[in-house]
Amino acid sequence: MKLLFDHNLSPRLVDQLADIYPNSQHLFLIGLDQADDRIVWEYAQQGKFTVVTRDADFNELSILRGFPPKVIWIRRGNCSTKQIVEILRSHL
Repeated sequence: MKLLFDHNLSPRLVDQLADIYPNSQHLFLIGLDQADDRIVWEYAQQGKFTVVTRDADFNELSILRGFPPKVIWIRRGNCSTKQIVEILRSHL
């Protein structure tokens, strides 16, 4: 599985999780951090990514459009990048 990290998450996640989620990307690193959610959705769908976000927007798109792509919605309050790494590693 390869992940596409939303702009509300750290770009460092790509490198920190590369061993278990190779070929993952971050919207900032591919120049889509200012793109509309629908464009990001299509990019994720075409690239066979799973979207990782802290916003409800992609969950709502998933309800409206179905999947793919799948969405991982991190619904924790303020948490560090390290904690997000731990969450994603523990739920591999």
